[in-house]
Amino acid sequence: MINSVLSGSGKFKQMRHFAMLGALAAVAAGCASVPAARPSPVASPQPLARLVVATPDADHDVMAQLMAGEMALTHSDLKTAAAAYGKAAALSNDPQVAERATALALAVHDDAAAMHALERWQALGAKPAALAQARAELALDRGDAAEAQRQLESVLKLGGEDAWRQFGRVLVGARDSAQAARLLEALATPERLPADERAWLAMSELGDRLGRRAYALRIANAAAARFHSSATYAWAAQMTLRAGDRAAAQALLKQAIARAPGDTHLRLAYATMLAQGGDYPAAAKFLASGKQSADIYNLRAALAAQANDKQTLAMLYRQLQKSPDDIRQSSAFLLGQLAEMQDLKAEALAWYDQVGDEDPHAFDADLRSAVILHGQGKKAEAHELLGQLETAYLDQPEQLRKAYEADADLYMAEQKYPQAEMAFSRALQVVPDDPGLLYGRGLAYAESGKIDQAVTDLRRLLELKPSDIDASNALGYTLADANRDLPEAERLIAQARKAKPDDPAIADSWGWLQYRLGHLDEAASVLRQAWKQRPDADVGVHLGEVLWKSGQRDEAARVFEQVRKIDPTNASLRDTLKRLQP
Repeated sequence: MINSVLSGSGKFKQMRHFAMLGALAAVAAGCASVPAARPSPVASPQPLARLVVATPDADHDVMAQLMAGEMALTHSDLKTAAAAYGKAAALSNDPQVAERATALALAVHDDAAAMHALERWQALGAKPAALAQARAELALDRGDAAEAQRQLESVLKLGGEDAWRQFGRVLVGARDSAQAARLLEALATPERLPADERAWLAMSELGDRLGRRAYALRIANAAAARFHSSATYAWAAQMTLRAGDRAAAQALLKQAIARAPGDTHLRLAYATMLAQGGDYPAAAKFLASGKQSADIYNLRAALAAQANDKQTLAMLYRQLQKSPDDIRQSSAFLLGQLAEMQDLKAEALAWYDQVGDEDPHAFDADLRSAVILHGQGKKAEAHELLGQLETAYLDQPEQLRKAYEADADLYMAEQKYPQAEMAFSRALQVVPDDPGLLYGRGLAYAESGKIDQAVTDLRRLLELKPSDIDASNALGYTLADANRDLPEAERLIAQARKAKPDDPAIADSWGWLQYRLGHLDEAASVLRQAWKQRPDADVGVHLGEVLWKSGQRDEAARVFEQVRKIDPTNASLRDTLKRLQP
């Protein structure tokens, strides 16, 4: 479009250049008739100094208006672009400029400008079908359904092979979707639709987008009955499932697969439908047969993991290792996950290292690598890798948050609580008031003995999520451990205990609260049960202290010894023994 305008301008410049050369030639000829021996008494002005070239002002310069319109479009300023193209259409003889002016005027709902542009476009020789399409859009914009229907009838009559595509474009862009839907149902009937399954599918999809689900389903089923293709059966299955008939949808999708057995997307859709219906074994069995792909292996692994089927996961790992290069390369992240599930940490690291930078799992592969390195005792390497991620994903908040949180979690595992606090705080700068981060930092503060800051974070978390049981328990325990605000601690832990009566961590909090309240017998009973249910080091330390204070020092010593075997470097055990045995 613009090229044609530019070429016209080029011809204009060339003609002006020839005129200038002619004027210069005339001046030169005049000078040649003057005898060279007679010098002029006064120096005459140079010929170019007398030459004046007229240039149009911006409002009457086609190129200036086109450039202004395009510049406005680069800034998504449709209103300015429409105004500029409207002026350009009045000045230009190029029908494509008038067409663009019409489209922009319609886009900004300037009906008067659209009418002027349409008239100019028609005068320059627009095709009747294109004009009818634009007039239908204008009529819909004005709310004139009758005129819109007349113009759409013209589109279908004059548009040829593109008729139904043009028809759909008018309706999908309508401001009044209800009016567009009524026109769709009135005109796009099975009797009028052409012998082209794409048109049927497009009209069904348009009906779905416009909220006419019954129409969409009716056209989809009619298309499947008429064309019997994999595409029509698949779409009918999707519409049928959305209507709530899973069994019928499953049958339709099965017919689609029968016509295109090698279509990976159809096979994945069918297996997903089986899984969503709760038939995981059938979904896994179906995917196991037939041609495999990276996506199919992913879904098979997900189904096996959900069923905690370690045998199948191990088998998938072996199969993937022997799969073709393209599948294996695109499945490097999955191979790493499968290796981790089998505790093959070194192999998992090797697979994660093969995940390419452009792979959508590149970040997650590096994150998992850091966790594995930390577990192998390579703590400095793990934090260094996370630091690299924090720099590389500085402009991607979701990944940046995960990197900071992982760094904080690893520092918590190392009992380096100040570093954990700092990492959690950085993450909270990225995602303020994130409940998970507030919870993590609250625990880090509590472990560092910064009780006021811990209480502030945990109370803020409960403001954001009043029903968060873990937060209630954490705040209640923190207050009980600090021997402050015990009525509040009792209320919070009782609330958590009611919600999770069998949770040993909450039982530990309740037993420790009873100890702070001086109820030694109840404390010992609750903590014994929690210790039996889960022999956690912290629970054992609490039980040992309660037994010690109750005078049952031999039993307390035995519990302390068991804690030492579970966690030889436990800081809580060390501090407790120092207090009890100074």
